[in-house]
Amino acid sequence: MSIPLATDAPSTAPMFDDQKRSFLRVVSHELRTPLNSILGFSEILASELYGPLGADQYRQYAEIIRCSGEKLLNLVNQVVEIARLQMGDIELSPQPQPVGPIIETLGEGAEQALAARRLRLQVELGENCEVLADSRALRTVLTNLLQNAIAFSPEDATVAVTAERRGDRLELIVRNEGEGVDPSELPRLVRPFEQGQNALTRRSEGAGLGLAICDLACEAMGGRLRLVSAPGEGFAAHIDLPAA
Repeated sequence: MSIPLATDAPSTAPMFDDQKRSFLRVVSHELRTPLNSILGFSEILASELYGPLGADQYRQYAEIIRCSGEKLLNLVNQVVEIARLQMGDIELSPQPQPVGPIIETLGEGAEQALAARRLRLQVELGENCEVLADSRALRTVLTNLLQNAIAFSPEDATVAVTAERRGDRLELIVRNEGEGVDPSELPRLVRPFEQGQNALTRRSEGAGLGLAICDLACEAMGGRLRLVSAPGEGFAAHIDLPAA
């Protein structure tokens, strides 16, 4: 009696993908909808829009609810985003675009986070720094990498963003001056829900999805994410994308 090999069995991948898509639709709607209500009403309470709440502690509780809701909504968005990237369900529209204005906009959006840690943002752009990429995906990648660099930087340090054209490719680098990570840990950091094991990464909040999203998004745009780090030497994320 012969036992059929696994390769002889009909593939269940399409069925699994359909189930995964259905699950994501439910998660996206059933979690985002109540979370938006929680965020909206907690913001109204915290701002005392319709009158004073009474004790100051009530206002503090409302602010805690709002902040917690934002973190949970961000996690839901990241889970949905990474699942869609893994299944190839995100339609990308690569367009030639200069990276300078994108970096400038993201830097302005990060001013408060930079100021809170007394960090300096240093931007260096070479000539003809135009990239062929999907605008939304590129912004997602750079936003995640910039947030990561800020979170893992010591106070009074510099976060650097550089861009340089190399033939038909464009290299973007986001670098910080943090503790760094052992090179053996770097492959783990681009896997979903994985984080480094040094003290600084253990203190950081988050589910470990940011770098995984960056890796998948770069790959979807015909590029590559490469991480460079060592203990005591900071952390650098190199993005290689097609140049316009």
